[in-house]
Amino acid sequence: MMHVAWPWMALLLPLPWLLYRMRAEAQSGGTAIYLPFVSSLGPASASNGAVRLGLRALFVLIWILLVAAAMRPQWLGDPLPVPTTGRRLMLAVDVSGSMQAQDMANNATRLQVVQSVAGSFIDGRRGDQVGLILFGTQPYLQAPLSPDLATVRRFLDEAAIGIAGQETAIGDAIGLALKRLRAESKNNLQQAAKRSVLILLTDGQSNAGAVPPLEAAKLAAQQGLRIYTIGVGAVENIGFFSATGNFDLDEATLQSIAEITGGRYFRAADANALRDVYREIDKLEPSAGREQWHRPADEWFPWPLGSALLLSVPALMLGTRRWI
Repeated sequence: MMHVAWPWMALLLPLPWLLYRMRAEAQSGGTAIYLPFVSSLGPASASNGAVRLGLRALFVLIWILLVAAAMRPQWLGDPLPVPTTGRRLMLAVDVSGSMQAQDMANNATRLQVVQSVAGSFIDGRRGDQVGLILFGTQPYLQAPLSPDLATVRRFLDEAAIGIAGQETAIGDAIGLALKRLRAESKNNLQQAAKRSVLILLTDGQSNAGAVPPLEAAKLAAQQGLRIYTIGVGAVENIGFFSATGNFDLDEATLQSIAEITGGRYFRAADANALRDVYREIDKLEPSAGREQWHRPADEWFPWPLGSALLLSVPALMLGTRRWI
């Protein structure tokens, strides 16, 4: 798209004509005013009519080109996102077999509810870098920290139950988050972790993995990584003939992880409660702000300026010929 940086410079276009009119008025009034800039434009500036017309045309064209260059024309490219220095949020989402339960919303699994609510949370983190870890028996990095929120959400929406195994390895998920922070901060883990947050969501207890959850939490605390833990699944409801709810959730461990790292533990029994949890995290860890964009600009002023300089050569030749 064409853009002019200084359009007000166009007001200079009629300047030579105004000077010419002033000279004509001065001559008609009998007052002698010497204006060398426009002396060649007057009827007495050349003996040859063709030379006079050529000089006039060249002077007009050169002046238009000079004003056009002074207006600084630019060609603006497509908008490009500008990297920001906002928060670094790593989401660790449980995709073990128990996430298949449909106790948080009608006709929707726990994972589907998480995908919808957490996806909206990701969309609102403009200016931040967001990453995604999916964990079950083993943790997997699904998306590294990136400002491309649309891609991170797409990876979350594509997650499938059991893709990482049927069990739950909470400690290994925390360890993978620390490992990725080290890789993305060129081994300066502590500096990166202090600007980072891990939001860990699960519906069960840690029954797999090589690293105990509390040991991983202590390592995260040493590096300054703050962890928010979220336990999902319906609240236990014990009746006379049946019992419903999430009996596997290890709330004590999740609370301890949050306390050790300076975060908080949240309980979400249904979709609305989960939305409230992410709203609270938004308040505790406000996003960096609106996403910033930049439009690259190509300067075009050298073209009219160069053309004016080239045309000045025949103008000089014609002006010299006038005095021969």
